[in-house]
Amino acid sequence: MRRSVTLRTATATVALAALLPVVSPSSSAGATAPGTLSLQQAFAEAAQRYRVPEEVLLGVSYLESRWDAHAGLPSVTAGYGPMHLTDARTALADFPQQGDGGNDARGDDQRPLTSTAGTVSTASAVKDVTKLPATLTTLERAAGLTGLSGEQLRKNPAANVEGGAALLLATQKALGEPLSSDPADWYGAVARYSGADDAKTAAVFADNVFQVVRDGEARTTDSGQPVALSAHPGLVPGTAQVRAQVRALGLKDIDNSGTECPRQLACEWLPAPYEEFGAGDYGNHDLADRPNDEKIDYIVIHDTEGSWDTTLKLVQDPTYLAWHYTIRSADGHVDQHVQTKDVGWHAGNWYVNAKSIGIEHEGFLAEPGTWYTESMYRSSARLVAYLAQKYRIPLDRQHILGHDTVPGPTTSYIPGMHTDPGPYWDWAHYFQLMGAPLRATAGPQGGLVTIRPDYEKNQPVYTGCVKAGDTCPARGSEAVRLYTEPSEDAPLVKDIGLHPNSDSTTGVNDTGARASTGQQFAVAERQGGWTAIWYLGQKAWFHDPVQQPTAVNARGWVITPKEGLADIPVYGRAYPEAAAYPAGVPVQVVSPLPYKLLAGQRYVLGQRTLGEYYRSVTFDPAQHVVVRGQQEYYEIQFGHRVAYVKADDVSVLPSTRG
Repeated sequence: MRRSVTLRTATATVALAALLPVVSPSSSAGATAPGTLSLQQAFAEAAQRYRVPEEVLLGVSYLESRWDAHAGLPSVTAGYGPMHLTDARTALADFPQQGDGGNDARGDDQRPLTSTAGTVSTASAVKDVTKLPATLTTLERAAGLTGLSGEQLRKNPAANVEGGAALLLATQKALGEPLSSDPADWYGAVARYSGADDAKTAAVFADNVFQVVRDGEARTTDSGQPVALSAHPGLVPGTAQVRAQVRALGLKDIDNSGTECPRQLACEWLPAPYEEFGAGDYGNHDLADRPNDEKIDYIVIHDTEGSWDTTLKLVQDPTYLAWHYTIRSADGHVDQHVQTKDVGWHAGNWYVNAKSIGIEHEGFLAEPGTWYTESMYRSSARLVAYLAQKYRIPLDRQHILGHDTVPGPTTSYIPGMHTDPGPYWDWAHYFQLMGAPLRATAGPQGGLVTIRPDYEKNQPVYTGCVKAGDTCPARGSEAVRLYTEPSEDAPLVKDIGLHPNSDSTTGVNDTGARASTGQQFAVAERQGGWTAIWYLGQKAWFHDPVQQPTAVNARGWVITPKEGLADIPVYGRAYPEAAAYPAGVPVQVVSPLPYKLLAGQRYVLGQRTLGEYYRSVTFDPAQHVVVRGQQEYYEIQFGHRVAYVKADDVSVLPSTRG
């Protein structure tokens, strides 16, 4: 997707503003000033002052932000602070977004695009800031309820917590529910705090909050604040409150017919059009019959680089592109656009498109003023776990791909491959939510490492978030930087496909010298607090001190060139041999990428697969053909992106080091 204004406009939310009675600022008179409190104390005091159960306040905040303050920067839906109070006017003024053009997400040079797919300009979803819906101005209402300034509510975490507590109290009163000390009585108010405009999404948000309360949580926030919520395993909330208030609050029902989602998600069917529009051109996806005609091997994680409303307009444009699902940032709502049996145009590599499901997440990888919400992480993790089980897709980083780890199908594609969801997507947390935590599986002799830095503490310098050369704000990252020697003064490793005539950089979109959380690599050497891995045909060093390790040990299977071969080629797609193509289907060239895999080097084996090519260049799916060959390929973790090698060229070995 492309970059545009970050803000989502909601539809049936203004009604709530009229329901909110004013809470007198004098109610906080004599209380401790927000700036003097620890965050844990801030939750306790705000809960007492506004008569909101502390468990509810902590649970809502965890779902919104995991209690993080994000240095006062707004989320993609203009939310600030631990309680995600929204202030769209300020966010738009401080962090305007611009479109960045596009490219061909099909990744298939056999069907050059004659439509405008990939070149549509994404327009601002919010142009008139005087007519913003209530869900994008909750900070303004919190200011009126507390007497605190907008600046305090945006920048001071304790003040932000107080603002959230005031909103919950006002909503509880507006709903006519008791100001009870029992968290179970606050289900309706929690559901409305989500800002969702439909009953199912509001209920799912509340269900997630109360699951957090039942399970309990404890963590150290991005500002170094320890916060804990004790478990309440027997808590049963009053879920009927949402059903009773649907009409009063203007909440709509959503159409989930035809969707492929777990029942715990609010999932709506918003179909992408499969239409023919002249000159043999059609869009914006291909009809298929997966997994009967082709096995689904991958799930590809994207961010939209656009607002929710803009993204939905684009996916409904037959001249644009289509993917399978989009997930909203503010509340985790899911829209499905393409049946999983069909092939979306999303990954920039036709081989991967034909064998994958694409999921877009409302957000921006580079902008300093945006961050991914816990609601979105949880919905996405639940969806991916469901799809992985349905299609027997392993939950690892060679099958759950970021768009940034999809390989260019040929050399010419490499520089234009997308880099989302980027270095700020928390892969470790994401896999934890999917029930597949990234842990050590071996000792130091296992021969492999799984990249696994502490997300909050790992803060490599990135540049270019706003404009080239500018240093991005310091923040947690899932990626580690790779050097040619065990020193941060050494040059970065080189990616000759991405930078044929220049060096790798610290740019936020430059993946040339970057290893991502969850990826596994073969250990080449260790030296002091540094570890070297085999990466793009070279040794790549990353800082891995004992006191703060950035990787954990693992074991598995690796490939290495067969004895007697000095080097072997690597490929960006696993297409069949020429003899496999039937008459009338042009043979697809199996062209190597510009890299070499050298003798003695080892790379982690992902999966074995026979060469396949899905021929679909006509509107009529009856003319589509799946070509299957006998040539066997191995998927490997070759660099930041995966790649493929021919099985005939390599030996498969256990990774265990002697």
